[in-house]
Amino acid sequence: MLRQVLLSASRSDKVKSLVETAPVTRSLVHRFVAGERTFDAVRVTEHLAAQGLYASIDHLGEDTLDPARARATRDAYVTLLGRLDDAGLAGHAEVSVKLSAIGRYLPGDGEAIALDHARAICEAAKTCGTTVTLDMEDHATTDATLAALRELRADYPWVGAVLQAYLRRTEGDCRDLAGTGSRVRLCKGAYDEPASVAYTDRADVDRNYVRCLKVLMAGGGYPMVATHDPRIIELTGMLAARNRREPGTYEYQMLYGVRPGEQTRLAAQGERVRVYVPYGDQWYGYLMRRLAERPANMTFFLRSLAGRG
Repeated sequence: MLRQVLLSASRSDKVKSLVETAPVTRSLVHRFVAGERTFDAVRVTEHLAAQGLYASIDHLGEDTLDPARARATRDAYVTLLGRLDDAGLAGHAEVSVKLSAIGRYLPGDGEAIALDHARAICEAAKTCGTTVTLDMEDHATTDATLAALRELRADYPWVGAVLQAYLRRTEGDCRDLAGTGSRVRLCKGAYDEPASVAYTDRADVDRNYVRCLKVLMAGGGYPMVATHDPRIIELTGMLAARNRREPGTYEYQMLYGVRPGEQTRLAAQGERVRVYVPYGDQWYGYLMRRLAERPANMTFFLRSLAGRG
């Protein structure tokens, strides 16, 4: 129940105002978000690289309705990629992009505008010698996001997809995207979805994740296993052995600020581990979804809010 409340709150302007002004918020933001500036994202990437870790960097923002903001987000990614290249970090970092952050919901031809902005980001990544992953959002955008992925892969075949295991359709999407060279991030999903399209019981989500993971690990693509679950981490190793996959033909992905010890442990064993690193000032929706995923964080945060009065 609390998870549903927080996911609903992630789209509430009234709750957003309360959360953004709460004294406790800043420490939680620092735990899960690299900072607000390009410098912060590069600094965190450098720190991760020194530990043998990789990064997928997300310039925070979503549901943009302002053309100027959509252009600014595009430009922020292009600038970030240039700074990573200048710092010699392009080999250790890629970027993750939400189409809603770069114009999908603009009136009229928003999908086309977002696709053009995504192409500009992909071209900058190509110049730097790195990659882009196209983030998935709520279920209503899945088909349009996969259509944009196909368009981008025509010119940039290394663009990564994201599939969410809590959606009932995802096993089929995994089969469609498990071809040679296809980069696919498999995550559980963090949006509030109706039972008609998504599994709502955690055990059902876990079972679907395992089914999807088996498809990807047996395929010819490059699975990106986004999980903090020790059982799934162990299963991934078993599936890699079964399918004769060497480290580097797949990778683990985890969130910045979540299980950093496990990240370095896996890297020390020779596994490729990529950390999802968000940055920017539009952190509210992201933070609320992270709180909804982890009950201990929710309890601490809500108690702190209640204590303000």
